[in-house]
Amino acid sequence: MTGYRVSDVMTRQVVYLPAETTLDEAARVMKEADIGDVVVTDGASLAGMLTDRDIVVRAVAERSDPATTTIGSVITREVVMIEQHATAGEAASLMRERGIRRVLVCDGERKLVGIVSLGDLAMQLDPDSALSDISEQAPTV
Repeated sequence: MTGYRVSDVMTRQVVYLPAETTLDEAARVMKEADIGDVVVTDGASLAGMLTDRDIVVRAVAERSDPATTTIGSVITREVVMIEQHATAGEAASLMRERGIRRVLVCDGERKLVGIVSLGDLAMQLDPDSALSDISEQAPTV
């Protein structure tokens, strides 16, 4: 795992949505793009990240109305970043330490260039693992 860089395994497609976006619109965008997360902005600033799990656990479980609830009210505001030249092993360690499944990837100037997920690491580095099978088959919202 240590031979690969984060830039080798990350997803370069980053979808941005403003914090005012409703949950149902965000879920539609995620489904159409076949992704499990979006980066949430507040004007020109990064406000956080919304994952498919945020929608299910925070919104559905609390019986929030998806047509009126904004993503800004359910996002994960603590954004964890890793530099694109870090090793895949360092990314996995960071995820383990923080108890998270996705990390934003930045360049040397802290500009966002991608997202790396636990599934990305598993599918690229050990395609025969059970985690890869689950990640590949897991439906997104």
